[in-house]
Amino acid sequence: MSDFGAAPDDAGDPRRAEIPLRQAAYEGIETLLKSGELKPGQLVSQRELVKLTGLTLGAVREAIPRLEAEGLLQTVPQRGLMVPSLDIAFVRDAYQLRRVLEMSALPDAVERMSDEAIGELIRWHRDLRARAEKGGDREAARAAEELQRRDWTMHEGFVAMTGNRLMVNIFRVTAIKIRMAVQSRIRVTSYNALRVIDEHLAILEPLARRDAEAMAAGLARHIDNSLAIALGGST
Repeated sequence: MSDFGAAPDDAGDPRRAEIPLRQAAYEGIETLLKSGELKPGQLVSQRELVKLTGLTLGAVREAIPRLEAEGLLQTVPQRGLMVPSLDIAFVRDAYQLRRVLEMSALPDAVERMSDEAIGELIRWHRDLRARAEKGGDREAARAAEELQRRDWTMHEGFVAMTGNRLMVNIFRVTAIKIRMAVQSRIRVTSYNALRVIDEHLAILEPLARRDAEAMAAGLARHIDNSLAIALGGST
């Protein structure tokens, strides 16, 4: 079972010393895309990616075909690589796919996810909520950053309960593209962190009771709210 507390956006992950350079380069570029450091429509050279990832040119070159196959980078002849531009129609389609994947995974999460893992997630969210409420603006900002790192990891963890690696990979790439397209709109901030925490708890608490219907309702509301915000609605 995956550790939902991991922070996949951490480019300084010590695992990089233990994995193939090609995979490390892929993960480094993935992090740049998820964080918004590489933006839709931006042109970037292989040598710039070397500087940004801190890895070798050979490793970056080996990672590029996979990134292209997943639609995360495009080769532009005579100009280098481009981060693809993603429009509103894509955002709608991506959220529809996200809904299908997460809802399909829900029965497996209800059946397979351990009480310990669910309880840890609930405690973490409740503790974070208390900190955000009582700690002032600086603590609220820290809480938002922690929630931002953990948010997509939790959702990917639900899909991982299916044991279907293809579904997990499709979800992961779709999530990256959503963040590339609308990162500034769906980012967790000190102003919306409490809402996101409450929406997560409305998913996790029914999961703890093994109440699939209530969990599905909470998950649907959470995805719908995220889509509305991604399309320009109020946070």
